[in-house]
Amino acid sequence: MLRGFLTVGGWTMLSRVLGLVRDQILAALLGAGPIQDAYQIAFRLPNMFRRLFGEGALNAAFVPLFSATLTAEGEEPARRFASETLSVLLTWLTLIAVAGEIFMPQVLRVIAPGFSHEGTRYAMAVTLSRITFPYLVLICGAALVSGVLNGLHRFGVAAAAYVTFNVVGIAAIFLLTPLTGDVARASAWGITASGVVQFGLLLVAARRAGFRLTLVPPHLSARIRILIGRMAIGCLGSGITQINLMVDTMIGTLLPPGSVSLMYFADRVNQLPLGVLGAAAGTTLLPVLARHVTAEDVDSAHATQNRAIEYALILTLPSALALVVLAEPIMATLFGHGAFTARDAALSAQSLRAYAVGLPAFVLVKVLSPGFFARGDTATPVRIGMATLLLNFVLNLALMRPLAHMGPPLASSIAATVNVVMLVVLLSRRGALRVGGPTVSRVARMAVAAVSMVAVLAALEMTPLGRLAVQPGPQRIMCLGLLIAAGMTTYGVGLQALGIVDLRAVVAALRARLARRRGRPA
Repeated sequence: MLRGFLTVGGWTMLSRVLGLVRDQILAALLGAGPIQDAYQIAFRLPNMFRRLFGEGALNAAFVPLFSATLTAEGEEPARRFASETLSVLLTWLTLIAVAGEIFMPQVLRVIAPGFSHEGTRYAMAVTLSRITFPYLVLICGAALVSGVLNGLHRFGVAAAAYVTFNVVGIAAIFLLTPLTGDVARASAWGITASGVVQFGLLLVAARRAGFRLTLVPPHLSARIRILIGRMAIGCLGSGITQINLMVDTMIGTLLPPGSVSLMYFADRVNQLPLGVLGAAAGTTLLPVLARHVTAEDVDSAHATQNRAIEYALILTLPSALALVVLAEPIMATLFGHGAFTARDAALSAQSLRAYAVGLPAFVLVKVLSPGFFARGDTATPVRIGMATLLLNFVLNLALMRPLAHMGPPLASSIAATVNVVMLVVLLSRRGALRVGGPTVSRVARMAVAAVSMVAVLAALEMTPLGRLAVQPGPQRIMCLGLLIAAGMTTYGVGLQALGIVDLRAVVAALRARLARRRGRPA
């Protein structure tokens, strides 16, 4: 599981870094204003489907069924089940896409209620959304093929394909802008083109893995009906974070122009650790946990769940605290260029702090939900999700006016924390979660190391190094790098001193692995 965790995490990190580059380009060219708001709304809808299916309901429902079929009946029944699922999925998603293209103006009145329905921002959002909406068909098909590869424990291939989203997106901005005459339109076409590339690459990878998927006449077999039933309720349970973010976006359209953009860029930075750690943990944990549950190996199931919690928190805790402390220099360095002003960076940093407070909870939701999914229970996370969704909506309404662009992010963080508490309580009551003393001790020591790191960063921010990190100019890149290096060093030393990791052993293991790859003794 750790090998899969690191593989998926590594590829996801590369994808997120490239995504950050794409966002930097968009921020510099479009700033934080009406056109950026329109583009982000057009991107949000199909992207929500991507995360719901790629990292949510489809993965949670399909992988256990596929793995069980593969283990119990062999490759041919598993291949037939995957092909049937792909055919049904593409059929109904195509119908949704066609309906979306026709009724896009009405859809935007729901997801962007604050846009003036006669204004430029609304008209641009409709145009861009019609360009990007076919992406949901392509990326959900790609998510299914990824589920097949994950079920075969080929995590690296599935994770690597998602890198192409940002590669194609960056290329489209530069290559298509002269043709479209508009950066926003060029980037929107890049989104749909990336879906074609990802789907194609994954189909080729599945064929090379010996699982050639074919389209068959769609029909509701017994397994497909079970899958649909689990997905229908699993969409809300596993995708509650994305639904909460959509609620944040809807509320953001009711705030002053530019608020959607400010929250988007803050969320993109927050998504870097969330996507890397949360997606990696959830993706690699589910098939391993499902195998232990199927084999009725209770002790191994508990040990796997606890180890996944530790893997997720060892980097999530310092990430969250560092984002709170260094929010302003991070946003200024990453996005404070071109049309994205210093004031925009400072305001977006406020949103980032509100998101970062809930980062551990966002990640733990992805780590704890497989505890239900592996046992075929998708209903319980839905009930919890509905409760926290309602809480998020109420908090959004309560905080949007006094806190403006900080209100929706803070509401999501609070709702995610409540979600985690409810997941822990119910898993524990059912005997599906048994957090042992060693895990509690290690997490506590991680927290101590993370707090020590915060103390060092807070002290450095009051020095000239901290002040230079937010001033315009190339020096802020170096200053931010030094602050991050200081934080990493402090945290690493803390982990070593508190006995969480043995850095010497880690270095020795890495050297041995590199030596084996080169074909010589370590």
